[in-house]
Amino acid sequence: MLVCTTIIETGLDITNANTLIVDHADRFGLSQLHQLRGRVGRGRERAYAYFLYDPSKPMTQQSHDRLATIAQNTALGSGFDVAMKDLELRGTGNLLGGEQSGHIEGVGFDLYVRMVSDAVEQYKEPERKESVAVTIDLPIEASIPVDYIDSDKLRLEAYRKLASARTEQDLTDLREELTDRYGPLPEEFDTLFDVARLRSKARALGISEIVTQGSRVRVAKIDPPESLQMRISRIYRGSQYRPVTHTLLIPAPFGGSMGSKPMTSPEVMGWTDQLLEDLAWTVSPKQN
Repeated sequence: MLVCTTIIETGLDITNANTLIVDHADRFGLSQLHQLRGRVGRGRERAYAYFLYDPSKPMTQQSHDRLATIAQNTALGSGFDVAMKDLELRGTGNLLGGEQSGHIEGVGFDLYVRMVSDAVEQYKEPERKESVAVTIDLPIEASIPVDYIDSDKLRLEAYRKLASARTEQDLTDLREELTDRYGPLPEEFDTLFDVARLRSKARALGISEIVTQGSRVRVAKIDPPESLQMRISRIYRGSQYRPVTHTLLIPAPFGGSMGSKPMTSPEVMGWTDQLLEDLAWTVSPKQN
């Protein structure tokens, strides 16, 4: 039996040690707990690490998160996940100073990185305009099936990559990557790529919303000229334009009618894509 302080975390190597008991584990940092746990199980014998705390005393939320992280990440190679959680809990520090802790837990690591990237881009290109955030809500089946990517973490990563794609080449590269890793894309996932293309086309037109509203589709933040309004009213009977809210309401045949079935996801996407094509139409100055 070896009774000691945290000095052993600096590199004590006893290969036949297979049991570790840490008292008042709630007082230790996440990196300390991870290093201490690594002192056992260095040989062939299965190792056990027990982190003890006083249940009669209140524990801070951060202490609970540290112990929960250690308990959840026990697989080989989980050190990266532990480090990311430690970074989230303690913060990345001051970018322009010497402080080694910050307040990243208030926004989360991913959002923090995105905010820093946006700030850097804004500094480099002060004239750069923010791209329009487009919301698309249509009656379609578009998702990544669990049986295609069973890991929640990897599935979230795929969603994130798809959301960040801006060009057709980005989508092509992502499709090739996913096909190579997981096999051919199922129909529900393939529809997500169509949604991404639709979002890019709407963004180019300055449209911020394409949302199903009952039996109609609401297209928001659009200011079509009068000639385009007339053309849309001829093509889509019953359409209405509300200039105060810059909104176009168009009857949608998604639910089907008497004698016809509701539209499938590809048909809904095709109809919406054609709608954007019609909204992109402009009258030539020389045309009568």
